Amino acid sequence: MDKIAVVILNWNGIKLLEQFLPSVVQFSEGATIYVADNASTDDSVNFVKQNFPAIKIVENSGNHGFAKGYNDALQHIDAEIYALVNSDIEVTQDWLKPILETFETEKQTAIIQPKILDFKNKEYFEYAGAAGGFIDKYGFPFCRGRIFDTIEKDNGQYNDNCELFWASGACFFIRKEVFHELHGFDESFFAHQEEIDLCWRAANEGHIIKYNSESTVYHVGGATLQQGNPKKTFLNFRNSLLMLVKNLPKKGLFWVIFFRMVLDGIAGIRFLTQGKFSHTFAILKAHFSFYCISLKYLRDRKDFQIQQYYSVKSIVFLYYIKKQTVFKEIFNSNQNIKN
Repeated sequence: MDKIAVVILNWNGIKLLEQFLPSVVQFSEGATIYVADNASTDDSVNFVKQNFPAIKIVENSGNHGFAKGYNDALQHIDAEIYALVNSDIEVTQDWLKPILETFETEKQTAIIQPKILDFKNKEYFEYAGAAGGFIDKYGFPFCRGRIFDTIEKDNGQYNDNCELFWASGACFFIRKEVFHELHGFDESFFAHQEEIDLCWRAANEGHIIKYNSESTVYHVGGATLQQGNPKKTFLNFRNSLLMLVKNLPKKGLFWVIFFRMVLDGIAGIRFLTQGKFSHTFAILKAHFSFYCISLKYLRDRKDFQIQQYYSVKSIVFLYYIKKQTVFKEIFNSNQNIKN
């Protein structure tokens, strides 16, 4: 068994592989590198075979998205630690070393995220993960270094190693035994928020999720689905509701989901006022899709869910009403901290 496998999921990403594989190969000494290909049609597989013969390739039977794509590929990879890395990630020297040291010394730590900075603007955190993820009572995710559309400059304010609620799927380290114990990602999600769901399920089982600032990567972001894509809106809103049904404590489950759907409705109206009609339709479609499959998720709920899953009651209220747009503004205010 390998100590660590770096696994890059790819679908028609030959240009990204050409740009970013060299840094992964250069700086991943001691790791076995895999490209897990989701049935690409752009000659990605041949490109890797010809230019990076040391990289192993796992070919999936179709484009199954992030969730099933990784689930299928990881059945064929034997390593103590999986490093799931987006194809639009540039890694840095010694990026694996502090992660492996943490796994070695902290046996309860099951999932780790490095510092994720913006490849296009390297002094700033990147939207999809930044310095680690948290969640509010109604399932809205936010990060240290990024709350909604406010992205912070990296001034060393998050140069620490701390516990998180969720780690970014853009660069996601997890112990193999934990990944399979939790049955991997929820394949119904296809893509978006499946990593938050997996982290929540890990927390429900007593595992620890951490951020390690000593490891840094740079992420392009939006390489598969751009931020303004209505399909992305659909997946984010639907998957967030599914995640709540699966993982919320039983007490208050109905009211939390009801209020979340009200907030979704407000978001839909906001999109309408901005002329973004396709996004309003995407939210409606997300809710109808949720209605169709939510009963299955209710039946499949585990008996135990952690009670204190959220850090603040409403990040929407703090951000849009109280105008607290930076993580440290919120958490330096005692009344906003969930004790």
